[in-house]
Amino acid sequence: MVMENPFEGKEIWFAVGSQDLYGEEALRQVAQQSAEMVDYLNQTGTIPVRLVLKPTLKSSDGVKQFMVEASANPAVIGVIAWCHTFSPAKMWIRGLEVLTKPLLQLNTQHHKEIPWSTIDMDFMNLNQAAHGDREFGYILSRLGIERKIVVGHYTDPEVAERIATWARACAGWDASNNMKVMRWGDNMRNVAVTEGDKTEAERVFGASINTWAVNELVAAYEAVKDEQVKDLIEDYKTKYDIAPELLDTRYDSLFIAAKEEAAMVNMMRENGCTAGVDNFEDLGALPQLPGVGPQRFPSEYGFGFSAEGDWKTAVLVRIGVVMGFGLEGGASLMEDYSYHFAEGNEKIMGSHMLEVSPSIGTMAKPRLEIHPLGIGGKADPVRLVFTGAPKKDAVVVSLSDVRERFRLLMNVVDVVEPDGDLPVLPCARALWKPEPSLKVSAECWLRAGGSHHTCMTTSVGREAWEDFARIAGVELATIDANTTAAQFEKDLQVAEIYHRLQNQH
Repeated sequence: MVMENPFEGKEIWFAVGSQDLYGEEALRQVAQQSAEMVDYLNQTGTIPVRLVLKPTLKSSDGVKQFMVEASANPAVIGVIAWCHTFSPAKMWIRGLEVLTKPLLQLNTQHHKEIPWSTIDMDFMNLNQAAHGDREFGYILSRLGIERKIVVGHYTDPEVAERIATWARACAGWDASNNMKVMRWGDNMRNVAVTEGDKTEAERVFGASINTWAVNELVAAYEAVKDEQVKDLIEDYKTKYDIAPELLDTRYDSLFIAAKEEAAMVNMMRENGCTAGVDNFEDLGALPQLPGVGPQRFPSEYGFGFSAEGDWKTAVLVRIGVVMGFGLEGGASLMEDYSYHFAEGNEKIMGSHMLEVSPSIGTMAKPRLEIHPLGIGGKADPVRLVFTGAPKKDAVVVSLSDVRERFRLLMNVVDVVEPDGDLPVLPCARALWKPEPSLKVSAECWLRAGGSHHTCMTTSVGREAWEDFARIAGVELATIDANTTAAQFEKDLQVAEIYHRLQNQH
């Protein structure tokens, strides 16, 4: 199984601003230098989406036509704008008002250093991006248009890296706007934070969240051909250390687990879904609570997944998978389970009953095992057991419905090795040290109303999620090394005022 490349066939259009004032010779140089810059950025191999240079924009009509075409083209996931010369900002207004794709303002120039001995007014007129970009920045701020800002010479590796991170966020936004979430059953009974406004979620994130009866999944299970199940089991043998009894006395359980995976994947593909969520309280005639199948959703299919009806986390996992495609690490459902309060070595153990994904990395080859499960009332489920690989500057992100809006909450964490071997813990898990400390992190998380379910990403870190939140226009509260509980509480209060005022428009 290979995840479909979410960047395949996608483009980011590169808009260069100028005007007719400087004459044809200057405009030819603008076009030539712009092409050199875009070619260079594409050739770095850092940016996962191809940048496409468009003809220089010189008029209000030209800007509007560009923005309309970019907005209407499904292959375009973002627009980069740079003003090579002075590009009067009023000519951008009509176009910016109709742009529906994410925007990056690039503050750069063609020359790296000032040519002290030869610089003259011709050079100054041609190379005044510092001037033009500030005019452009003014109109963006006046119009209230959110954008990512990247400053630096285009040959600086950091510039390409930051554009690449934003491009990944654009791909995540594109995936969000083309996402269908398959819910088998409803939310876990009486749980508050997994609930949410699905209609508003579609308005804000573009994701369509709907329910399919568990009986439909049971029918899909019964329709799975034995050949497909056997192919999956062969894939298991290649990738995992399988407990001997699953290939002998408990082979029927392994067969059922693989057949459930096949049924879920078949059903999602038939309905064009890229994220799924189930609930152990509503399994119908399924023999097992699905374990290994959902664990493989992010790594093998690029699907998002969450448990207990928590569709919001399933959405986040899908976005995290797409943003991190091609990078080391991945995205997974995670849940805060237990604190380690040893002084000077405080950390959190995250896990879930069955569904943590090996896409986040493992310290050793995952082991496929079968163990009893005391809830759900079904046969013993098959699951992958492993410990998440250490990773600095990973993040855990939650999405909460706080009545009049959604709030993204993010904690920067270092995934670490456990202090012991955990020989009798029959589920996948990860250990992490949250920034700035367990006590401050937990207090701030509780203050913000963050969920106990999170999406952990070890492939992309905070900047990608910051870019995504800016693109989506949703609140993002971040807990990092500089966070204090007192300031975080004040920041939440300010955000409350800001977003309520925003919602009045």
